[in-house]
Amino acid sequence: MRLVVVGSGVVGASCAYAASCLGAEVVLVDAAAAGQATAAGAGIVCPWSSRVDDPAWYAFACMSARQYPRLIEDLGELGETNTGYRRVGALSLADSGEQQEGVRQRILARRAGAPEIGDVEALTGAEARGLFPPLRADCLAVYVGGAARVDGRLLAASLARAAVRKGAIIRDGRAQLLCSGGRVTGVLLGGQIVAADAVVAAAGAWTRAFLEPAGVTVAVAPQRGQIAHLSLEPADTSRWPVVLPGGSGHYMLAFDGSRVVAGATRETGAGFDYRVTPGGLAEILGQALAVAPGLADGTYLETRVGFRPIGPDIRPLLGPVPGVDGLVVATGLGASGLTMGPYAGAVAARAALGEPDAIDLAPFDPLRLPPGRPVS
Repeated sequence: MRLVVVGSGVVGASCAYAASCLGAEVVLVDAAAAGQATAAGAGIVCPWSSRVDDPAWYAFACMSARQYPRLIEDLGELGETNTGYRRVGALSLADSGEQQEGVRQRILARRAGAPEIGDVEALTGAEARGLFPPLRADCLAVYVGGAARVDGRLLAASLARAAVRKGAIIRDGRAQLLCSGGRVTGVLLGGQIVAADAVVAAAGAWTRAFLEPAGVTVAVAPQRGQIAHLSLEPADTSRWPVVLPGGSGHYMLAFDGSRVVAGATRETGAGFDYRVTPGGLAEILGQALAVAPGLADGTYLETRVGFRPIGPDIRPLLGPVPGVDGLVVATGLGASGLTMGPYAGAVAARAALGEPDAIDLAPFDPLRLPPGRPVS
């Protein structure tokens, strides 16, 4: 069976890898558009501290986090060891002792169904600062031992190379979807037809435009995110935990090489405007310095811009498209792209190849509309 995967971000690359492992003939296509969410994303794997009240989203996010260690192990066996993935724990910050205890109890209650959460401990400001030195001395926190971080650029590249080792082919260019008689027949790429038995649309925020030739409309749109990278050289930041300030949507995490990432803006309505703005930079640095004043003496390196694919709600848009045989959609992961992306890609691969899957895709219907919007 021949499968074309459109989009080589973490979802598409994971799909290509999973499908190749299942024996499919895979062609992975990408237009390399500026603003790919995977290339800019922070890479936090810690769904258990989320306040999102959506059981389907939470179950999918937990399964995604649970799959990560095995995926990293499998990639390592193929020689792909540079993914930026490391279990470093997370600090969920709290403004008061009462709030801290509430966070701790919520996460502990979830641990019975997700033992990979690991240790859950209430930390004083001094203890939290011992783990992430730039923090304010009075920052109370709940430590979540099972949390991890990953470098989206490195992971997607590793998945793509692993897919090639399994026989996949990578093609560059902007693909146009081809359909006939109610089913996909492949894509048009650089003036040439690439025939396929199935196509997975994993083009992130660009998926809507890709699906237009099939008469399919998905409720996905770009949300600009600006993310700042700082250097704290010569500090060894390689094992610093992820920092999750409560409620603001902003975060910090650290990587090897004395690098700290602070993010992120959530700019709905910005379209595909690929710019770093003074307002965006002021927002992310202001939020970061408010809880981690020790970052002020660091060196500013860069700001990355990515377009999150935002769907009609918090859940991914994932699964086969009714009425168009052979077409599978995998997008709409929003701010959870690097948490859910590898698992979503594997699910999409199995769906495209007709392989059985334990997950019920009904809650992730790719054609669902925003809440309250009538069907036209």
